[in-house]
Amino acid sequence: MTRRPVLPGASELFRRTDTASVPEVTELPSLPTPASSPALRSAARRVGESAAEAAASLTLVPGGAPPADDDLASFRAGPAEPAPAPVLQPRVATRGRPARRTDRTKHDEKITVYISADELLALESARLTLRAHHGLAADRGRIVREAVSVLLADLAERGEDAILVRRLKEK
Repeated sequence: MTRRPVLPGASELFRRTDTASVPEVTELPSLPTPASSPALRSAARRVGESAAEAAASLTLVPGGAPPADDDLASFRAGPAEPAPAPVLQPRVATRGRPARRTDRTKHDEKITVYISADELLALESARLTLRAHHGLAADRGRIVREAVSVLLADLAERGEDAILVRRLKEK
C-alpha cells in the first residue's frame, strides 16, 4: 500500500457555517467509497448514481477496480495492520556510470614520491598513449607500480648490469 500525502478537498476547505461540520480527514481511505469522502458524496448526488456506481466511476487509483461488498465491510471494520516496509538492499554507488568489474588490488602501504613537472607530464603522456594506442586504461599509480616492478625484477635478474644500477651510478 502506497502512503500518499493527504490534501484537503474543496468541501473541507470551504464549509458551510449553518450546518454541522464534517469530521476532519487525516488519511486517504484504502478504498474509494462515496461514504468516506464529502467530495464523492456530492458527486454521487449530482450525477444521480448509486453509491457503488459513484465509487466505480470516481476511482482514485488509475486502473483500479470498484470495491467488492466484502472489501467495503473490511474497510468499515477499521484500518488493517500496516504492511512492513520493504527491505532495501545496499548497492554500490556508481555516480550514473555502469558498475565495472575490475581486478583491482587493494594496497596496504603508501609512499609519497616527489617528481618534477616534466616527469609528471611524461607520466601523464604515457598514460594517454597506453589508452589511445594500446587500449589499456591505467591510472598513474598503476603505471608507477608496474615500472617499479619491472626495474626490481631486472635488478634481481641481472644484478650489477641492471638498468637501475647503471642509471643510479650515472647520477
